[in-house]
Amino acid sequence: MRSAKIYTLVATTCSMIGLSVILCDRPTEAGATAPELEQALCEVLQAAEYKHAHWGLYIVDAQTGQPLLEHNADRLFAPASVTKLFSVAAALDALGADYRFQTPVYRRGTVDAHGVLAGDLILVASGDLNFGGRCTADGRLEFKNVDHTYANGNDRAEWTQADPVAGLRILAEQVAAAGIRRVTGDIVIDDRLFERAEGTGSGPTRLTPIMVNDNLIDLRIVPTQPGQRARVEWRPQTALWQVDAQVFTVGPDAATRVRVGRPEEGRLVVRGQIAAGQAPLVRVAEVEDAARFARALFIECLRVCGVAVEASVHEHNDVSKLPARDAVGHLPKLAEYVSPPFAEAVRVILKVSHNLHASTLPLLVAAQRGHKTLAEGLYQQGRILERLGVDVSAISFGGGAGGARADYVTPRATVQLLRAMAGHRDFAAYYEALPILGVDGTLADAVDASSPARGKVRAKTGTLFWYNGLTRRYLLTSKALAGYMDTARGRRLMFAFFVNGVHLDKATDTVKVGRALGRLCEIVYSRM
Repeated sequence: MRSAKIYTLVATTCSMIGLSVILCDRPTEAGATAPELEQALCEVLQAAEYKHAHWGLYIVDAQTGQPLLEHNADRLFAPASVTKLFSVAAALDALGADYRFQTPVYRRGTVDAHGVLAGDLILVASGDLNFGGRCTADGRLEFKNVDHTYANGNDRAEWTQADPVAGLRILAEQVAAAGIRRVTGDIVIDDRLFERAEGTGSGPTRLTPIMVNDNLIDLRIVPTQPGQRARVEWRPQTALWQVDAQVFTVGPDAATRVRVGRPEEGRLVVRGQIAAGQAPLVRVAEVEDAARFARALFIECLRVCGVAVEASVHEHNDVSKLPARDAVGHLPKLAEYVSPPFAEAVRVILKVSHNLHASTLPLLVAAQRGHKTLAEGLYQQGRILERLGVDVSAISFGGGAGGARADYVTPRATVQLLRAMAGHRDFAAYYEALPILGVDGTLADAVDASSPARGKVRAKTGTLFWYNGLTRRYLLTSKALAGYMDTARGRRLMFAFFVNGVHLDKATDTVKVGRALGRLCEIVYSRM
């Protein structure tokens, strides 16, 4: 309940951009007036670099739902990765935070007294987004602030420490523990859970029911001494892929240049130079056939665990050998890998803005409801959002991650989603998964360590830009931020900030715009 204090509503409009502020002034507490807040915000929004851009802002009081600030709140904006707030919300609603992916292995054929399986092993893909990778000893999923899936676009990406093939290794250990010593037939990955599709955004794009190490081969180039070869490590290692690496260490002031080529399937060529003293450089290569990749790795894990497999790792994954999908589950089960709770996968998606996993979410929703296509998954997502109370007439999505040409939302609809999730059974998982301003994930560097708003905002970022061939500059199609804030005056807010159409001199200037959004958070935190 509110106290008996008198609250005065003050409204003002910025003459140049139409910023509408409704601020509850508390006479007995320190705080800004509406004009002071307006002036501080306009200093950011009207900066010279945003001459051709357009902004959308919407803030509400989390307790009352009262709008406190709005600007273009009902205009459509490209949301970039703020899209993930919607796809994650729908998937949480459909699956639940406690949902666990179950990936079983069945046998087809007889097993003799010596443990020889005269038949096949069938691994049924469950859509597990991490499949044992990233998993720490305490059952949580590890992430780095700059994920390896973005390694080809920057030099700050890092590996996680966990074994990327842990899921396959655990299954292989269970198969061996079940008494299987030799497999005379084939190893087949049943990847018929949903139809393959293309994701949106940077990073790997193939959406597949089986996913090992995000369908990537990771390369890490470590400098040694100038004039010597750099150390090149790669994972997961498999006979299906060979790496030919010749990278040399140069002086600390020289430029680092590394290129990864793929002259033929199954072969990577790494060439270039890396400066001495530089942090290890990560690069990645997406595999063409996820099921074949997983099959080869599973065969090799089985062999390490003492199970002889007559099938070659170099063969293709032959799903034509499989019985009907419904029939596979009636075969004898030998092993099963069970994932951490879905809340952990959500945390990875939102903290690092994982495009591949977010793009897969509508397909998981589709599969959960008996469908197989991305189009059907997006439609089902829309029905979920509508039931949650979000105005779907104010939203358009062509994928689950952001970056599709069809992706547009309004600031008001975004805050509607945030309000709906605040009352959802799985809000705790949703909230915990959001990056924290100045602390982790994609918000780690959005404000300085001394910022008063550091640690007070949990929100999803969004960035989408294109090369402008006309001027050899870049166009920032979208920079966005939406989430929850606890202000200095003890008020919880829900907000959505969008800016579209910013000219940039270079791609890295997106960081400057991100810090402008961080500055908006500081202003609102201190004055509301």
